[in-house]
Amino acid sequence: MAESGADGEPKREFVVPEKLIKSPMDMELWQMSECYYDLIGFISSMSVALQGTRNSQEVAIPPVVEKLMQALDRLEQLAIETPPIDQPARFGNVAFKSWFQKMQSESMQLVSDALPDTLKDAAKELCVYFVDCFGNPTRIDYGTGHELAFVMFLMCLFKTGAVERKDEVAVGLKLFQKYIILARKLQVTYRMEPAGSHGVWSLDDFQFVPFIWGSAQLAVNSPIEPAQFVEEKWITKYKKELMFVGCIDYIQQVKTGHFAEHSNQLWSISAVPQWSKICTGLIKMYQKEVLSKFPVIQHVYFGSILTLKTVKPGTMLPSPRLGMLPRQQQQRPAPPAVPPPPAFPGGDGM
Repeated sequence: MAESGADGEPKREFVVPEKLIKSPMDMELWQMSECYYDLIGFISSMSVALQGTRNSQEVAIPPVVEKLMQALDRLEQLAIETPPIDQPARFGNVAFKSWFQKMQSESMQLVSDALPDTLKDAAKELCVYFVDCFGNPTRIDYGTGHELAFVMFLMCLFKTGAVERKDEVAVGLKLFQKYIILARKLQVTYRMEPAGSHGVWSLDDFQFVPFIWGSAQLAVNSPIEPAQFVEEKWITKYKKELMFVGCIDYIQQVKTGHFAEHSNQLWSISAVPQWSKICTGLIKMYQKEVLSKFPVIQHVYFGSILTLKTVKPGTMLPSPRLGMLPRQQQQRPAPPAVPPPPAFPGGDGM
């Protein structure tokens, strides 16, 4: 019989998640799963919550988020203590394997310490996503699948009640942003290879989600037009304040040559007139170019929180309604809500 919690309800049983997508035939199961629909809903909900925000703005940070930010600081300190070694190969510094082992050995404690007492049992489930989000220690690479593991880790925090809906802005602006900065430091420090990079026609060799949530930030009260994000003066001015511009700044640091050549897809996006249209177009592109790819999804873990259970027939995929600030952010009359715009002109590219 299931053990009862303090409120008389059956106590939730957490499990160690497993990889369940074993062949391309299983992709249909994935795309009709509760996890897939929850993931699109989470990305859309965060997009709406982050509209009109700025990275440095003050926001109430709940204890769980504060402790997880300290955990990421600890992992950054481990990278400082584990410098790259001299080796003949230019890419894939083997010191990353040492850093990964240290991170793995401390991660259960870090995750458990961050969770409230009532959710300590969930650490074994959440820890699997946490360990998976920093890259592959064998190949010394990092890609959108590792980023997806962190997004799923964040989803688990919300779904277990460790953080609440009202904490979305704190999670997006502070915790996710800190994770992205750490991931970049690991990429540069250990010269990590991109995992399955799409090259010049994709967004970035490593990340995708900060472009979605970064364009959502700009969907309301944006200080720049889409055509301006490639201009040096705006990059310098807003790289710390706006997630999307921070992504562009990072690309400019690690790539050489003309922007249109090394980042063709982003160059095309700069021609789209509205940030809200860019955001919804990027979510469609994410579904097509990341979430529909077996090489990425075969590495996804499923447990008791994020499941492969099939959604009810007729369930619609969520779509963000951008263009109006969420109520908690409204400080002035907001513009009228607009229906979700279609994908980018040309359709197929996204």
